[in-house]
Amino acid sequence: MEERRRTFRQRTLKGARIVLNDGFSTFDCTVRNLSPLGARLKVASIIGIPDRFDLLFDDGRKFSCKVAWRQEEDIGVEFIPSSA
Repeated sequence: MEERRRTFRQRTLKGARIVLNDGFSTFDCTVRNLSPLGARLKVASIIGIPDRFDLLFDDGRKFSCKVAWRQEEDIGVEFIPSSA
C-alpha cells in the first residue's frame, strides 16, 4: 500500500467523541493513530457520521475535522485549521 500522508502518524489508543449539532449528538470513537494534521478513528459504524465534525478528545482537546476516507469501522480525518 502506498503511503499518501503528508506527515508521519504516531500509533495511539486514545478515547474521543465525534461531536455534531453543537454537542447534541455524539459518537464514541477510538483514535488509532495521530499526527498534527489528522487521525485515524475506529467507530462502531460509519453510518450517520457526516463529512465534517468536531473531534473531542477525552483530555479536552478539540479539533474540527473533515473526512478524507471511510471504511466499515474506520475513518481517516484531516484537521481543519481554525481561522483566526
